[in-house]
Amino acid sequence: MSNSKTLFEDFLSRIQLNESRDEILAIARIIFEDFLSISQTDLLSGKVIEVAPEKVKRLDDMLNRINTGEPVQYVLGHASFYGRKFSVNPSVLIPRPETEELVSQVLQHSPIQSILDIGTGSGCIPITVACEKPMTSVYATDISLAALSIAARNAASFQAKVEFWQHDILRDEIPFTKLDVIVSNPPYVADSERQQMKRQVLDHEPHLALFVSDADPLLFYRVISAKAKLALRAGGAVMFEVNERYGNEVAALIGANDYRNVQVIKDVSGKERIVKGVVGYSQ
Repeated sequence: MSNSKTLFEDFLSRIQLNESRDEILAIARIIFEDFLSISQTDLLSGKVIEVAPEKVKRLDDMLNRINTGEPVQYVLGHASFYGRKFSVNPSVLIPRPETEELVSQVLQHSPIQSILDIGTGSGCIPITVACEKPMTSVYATDISLAALSIAARNAASFQAKVEFWQHDILRDEIPFTKLDVIVSNPPYVADSERQQMKRQVLDHEPHLALFVSDADPLLFYRVISAKAKLALRAGGAVMFEVNERYGNEVAALIGANDYRNVQVIKDVSGKERIVKGVVGYSQ
């Protein structure tokens, strides 16, 4: 038998990361709550628990991985998104809170009978829509077969009806028509921003899904918005997650592409994070 508080403090003392105390505390709490089912209340009260030897070994293995800088979500094998746990590994980006705000914008669109997510990664966007709006026809594409494998596994675990396609948006036309929404969280971190990123992200998350050339940072927005006009019905919308540096530029780009009611929406941190626009006519 072990005192949960003592076990936690020992684990915490062995985390060796160049991070703030709050960040290290958050990592340790996530591990204990998720892996050992020990809540913050349990820790404060020093609840006595029994931890099987194999779990102690697994906890040590997790600690070693965390100390290499591997994100805790990859260590656990899943990440929370919109109240659900999605499987993740280094072939997909870890879902982030700002993308939850993008999903909220999608769910508010009316009508939403059909939707396509371009560059789906873990599938967190289309699967959430399929779960929240089960009568919607949901499609998702990605260039990466490894990402699509994770996305399909997540869809199966939630019994979400999503049709996945391997597709290169930069080369291929969109293979759907008369959609209500096309949504995308494409690569938007400029190569020049690499040195500003945390090592946990830079060393472990897929660069294919993160980075875009400084020579053309709006590449994906330009291509998707142009091709989306052929795939959306009148009144259909494109919705993008964007680099906070380029909110107005993306808005101007899709406005120049004849979308109307173009909006730049700030996230909860006050950063320009979502851009959307509506098609006013059929193609």
